[in-house]
Amino acid sequence: MDAGELKRIFSLLTPCRAQCAPGMTPTVVFLLFFRPGDWQILTIQKTNTTGYPWANQVALPGGHVDPGDASPLSAAFRELEEETGIRASELEVFGSMGHFPTIANKDIEVFAGYWKLPRLLEVASTEISRVLELPLHAALQTHRALGYAGRLPSVEELAYPVDDTRIWGATARIIHCACEHLLAHVADL
Repeated sequence: MDAGELKRIFSLLTPCRAQCAPGMTPTVVFLLFFRPGDWQILTIQKTNTTGYPWANQVALPGGHVDPGDASPLSAAFRELEEETGIRASELEVFGSMGHFPTIANKDIEVFAGYWKLPRLLEVASTEISRVLELPLHAALQTHRALGYAGRLPSVEELAYPVDDTRIWGATARIIHCACEHLLAHVADL
């Protein structure tokens, strides 16, 4: 599956929710795929900052939509560059996967895309402790092996291992949604 096919598949996705839920704080993340042929998903591990609610959690790059942002997508580009150094010109955006509400009263709009020229990243060391690459084949293998396919497991159950840690919570739900969509449209994954 090449980048064009991946874009075509994501263009078929019906967003889970089309707009931000009232009263929730709008946030954005990028679900970035890279290395065609051995597709990887870019994830980040947050720093271990005392009092930070997401300390040590594995997430997708992103953050809050600021009043000065022209759109949620421009906020996603801004946050991506602030956290990783990846510029908008390095991406091909597939589109929005919709909105994912969290228990922390955040509404995450997820943009899927292809990072065309992977390179060593310049992470924001005050926010990010490390970059983790989640192999797409490993996420799909976990998805099948743990019986996630065709259902949405509880927050306590849903997790995807990456390196020496795991992805859970809203980030796991986003990856679950991507896995479900890919498995529905690609026969040989």
